Parts: sequence; structure tokens; C-alpha cells
Amino acid sequence: MSFGVRQFRVEMKMKTMSNKSRSGLMSAAMMAILLSAGAAFANTPGLPIRATEVATQWDALYNFLVGLSVFFFILVVGAMLYFVKEYRAKPGVKTKYIADHHLLEGLWTFIPFVLLMVIFVWGYAVYDKMISAPSNAMEIRVIGKQWLWQFQYDDGRSTINEVYVPVNQPVKLVMTSTDVLHSFFIPNFRVKQDVVPGMYSSVWFEATVPGKHQVFCTEYCGAAHSQMLAQVIALDSEDWENWKRGKKILAEGIRKAGEAAAVQSDKTVASAAAAIPATHPQLTLVEQGKAQFQAKGCIACHTPDGSSRGGMGPTLKGVFGSHSEMINGAKVVADENYIRESIENPTAKIKKGFNPVMPTFKGQVSATEMNALIAYIKSLK
Repeated sequence: MSFGVRQFRVEMKMKTMSNKSRSGLMSAAMMAILLSAGAAFANTPGLPIRATEVATQWDALYNFLVGLSVFFFILVVGAMLYFVKEYRAKPGVKTKYIADHHLLEGLWTFIPFVLLMVIFVWGYAVYDKMISAPSNAMEIRVIGKQWLWQFQYDDGRSTINEVYVPVNQPVKLVMTSTDVLHSFFIPNFRVKQDVVPGMYSSVWFEATVPGKHQVFCTEYCGAAHSQMLAQVIALDSEDWENWKRGKKILAEGIRKAGEAAAVQSDKTVASAAAAIPATHPQLTLVEQGKAQFQAKGCIACHTPDGSSRGGMGPTLKGVFGSHSEMINGAKVVADENYIRESIENPTAKIKKGFNPVMPTFKGQVSATEMNALIAYIKSLK
């Protein structure tokens, strides 16, 4: 039996289906749509809790895809089973031949196209929001190494495998690795980003649920890969201010009504012991960078105030985020990766009007020192 004949039979016979059969199929289809729509407003079974707005938006798209799949599964399989039963080949019955049906062919091309475009636009909108950090985001520097995570804060403190953040405030993590490829994943936030040696990558979030949120490394990085864990500890405004002052805080597991599966029953005293107590003098990250700027001899060729050093090197005032023209005519944005490359491989990109006389500092500046230097250069506005 030709494909065209089967099309005709499907079209003609569907018109003569009993009201009971049609009602059953429509009820099943509507139930799938309702389940899909309802799931977008409830916590998705089998997934971690939603602790950011981006997580809620990703889950809504996920639930839509599941609901759409269920709808078409019921529609296609239900129709198939019905046709198998009602319209199987019968002795003495010959089906009328038809070559094609343009309306039917147009519908099964147009409808999937519309659905795929909806999925694409929806997915891109959420992705764009996930990767575009707000301009007022608080920055924390992250260093991945076998097999731990180190976090540097603007006030100069540093923590290991615990990062403290305020709730309802955007936070941007600027990340790099000192050895191999890692990947920073926070399931409750639905964000993940590779952490690459020799360059910076970033990810941002805005926690809406206070408590402890697990961090995993999701790129195999050696023997202890499965133990490369950390926690994001989201604090309300009072606890955040206490933590910044160096006081001890009580960080509880997440406890949210209706999400008992995600409850962590343990209570941990999350002291700021990894950070320097507020009573001890400490340098901010910018101040640490200024000290490195002088100790490494950078000030001999680069000025922080816009003045000239006899053409030895460009001033660093206002350089971060600016567009610079290279001697080959290329335009470069002075971001973290450009500054790092200029320190470690200064002849890779030479700014127009200057000579390639700067020596390399590759291997002479640690990851923490590099973060401090970049923070200092960013402050020179």
C-alpha cells in the first residue's frame, strides 16, 4: 500500500470516527497540556529546588518540552492504536488511491516549524539572561585547582570550598584554573560554566533561597574529581552583614515548604574563620593589587594616573573595558583575559604607538596575585 493511500485513509477515516473515540483522544491531549502548564508553577519532581529566577525559567521550558512530548506521544500512539483496530486490511475492500494532499502536508510542516521556533526563541531568551550579568553584580574571583575551589572577595578575604553570598543580590563569579579543565555547576541555580586554565570565564546568579547550595565539578579532572565539592552559602541581609564583620553565623540547610526532598537536616556553624577576622588589619583586593603593581616593577613603565612614562608603556588609567587599537589595526576590548594575556604574553597584542619591549611575567604571577592586579587595574577609572 502506497504512502499516499495511507494518508488518504487516515484523513478520510478520522472524519468518521465515533464521538466517543474523538472525545477520548481530545481529553487525553487536553490533560497533557494542563499537566504541562501546571508543572511550570510547581516544583518539578526529580529536579533540585529552584533557588534563582533563572532556575524557574529553565524549569518552565523543561516542563513545556516534557508536556509537548507527552501530548504528541498520546496523539500519535493513540491514533495509531485506533487505526490498527478500526482500519486493518479487510478482504474485498479496496482503498481509493490518492497521490498527495497539500493541506495535510503543509500542516505537518508548518506546525512543527512553529513549535521549534517557540522553543528556540524561549531557550535563547533564558540563555541570554543567564550569561548577561547585571552591571551592579558583586564580583567574586574563583580559582579552581586539583581538587578544591578558592574564592577571593573584594575586601581581601579568601575562603576554601565555601562561598558566601547575599540573597536577592546579583553575584558574578570570575573564574580560572591553575592546572586542568574544571567545570563549576550549581544545580539549585541551574548554572554551569567551564573553568579553563590560562583564561577567565564567568557565571552569575541571584540566589533567592537562603541556605547551603551544593557545588559540583562536572568536568573530569583527575583521581579526586568526585571530591571536588563546594557550597554556596546564601545569607539574608543580617547574616551577610555579620559575616562581612567577621562574626560567626549559623548556616542551615535549605528548608522550603513543599520541597521536603531537598531538605538538608544538618546545621553547620559556618564561621568566617577562613576569612581574616575584622579586628585584624587586612588589605582589600585592590590594595593587594596595588602592592603587587609596585613590587613587580609595573609602575616603572605604566602609570595609574594617566600621565606618561616617556612612551615606555601605556597608562592604565581607564584602560579596563576600553577599546584599544593594536599595531596591526585590530580592535581589542581590555577585559580580564586581555590584561592577563598582556602580563603573561605581552608581545601577543601590541598597542598602537608602543614598542614590544615588555618582558613576560608568565610563571612569576600566581593566580591570586593576578586576580589582585586585575582588580587594581579595574579600579583605575
